[in-house]
Amino acid sequence: MSRTPFTVEVMTPEGSVFNEQVEMVSTRTVSGSIGLLAGHQPLLGQLQPTELRIYRSEQDVVRFAQGEGYVQVSSNGDVLLLVEEAQDPSTLDAAALREKVATAERELADADAGSEAAVVAARDLGRYRTFLEIAGS
Repeated sequence: MSRTPFTVEVMTPEGSVFNEQVEMVSTRTVSGSIGLLAGHQPLLGQLQPTELRIYRSEQDVVRFAQGEGYVQVSSNGDVLLLVEEAQDPSTLDAAALREKVATAERELADADAGSEAAVVAARDLGRYRTFLEIAGS
C-alpha cells in the first residue's frame, strides 16, 4: 500500500545524513515509540536512542542507530530529526560498544548521585546499550 510521501531530513553535528521524500518514519521519543506519516500534526519531541527506521516504501527501509536529539514536524508536514549521531547499523562495532558500556557503567558507579557526571554517564550508558542491541540484530 503506497502512502503519501513527505520530506525527512536527519541532521547530526557533522551535517545532513539523510534528506529525501519518504512514506513513514519510526523512532522513539521520551514518551515512547512514534510513527510519522504524511499529514502528521505539528510536533516537537525529545528523542531517545533507538533504531531509526525511515521507510521509502514498505520494502525499502533505511536504518540508523540514532542517538539523543529532537524531532520536529513542521506545519507543512516536513520532518526534521536533529540527533547527536546517526550511524549505519552495519558500521557498529559490537566489541567496541561492549567496552564503552563497561566504561560508562564504571563512570556511573563512581559519580556522585545527581551530579552532572552521573547524568552524562547514564545517558552514555543508555546510548551504548541501545547501539549494542542494534549491532546484534
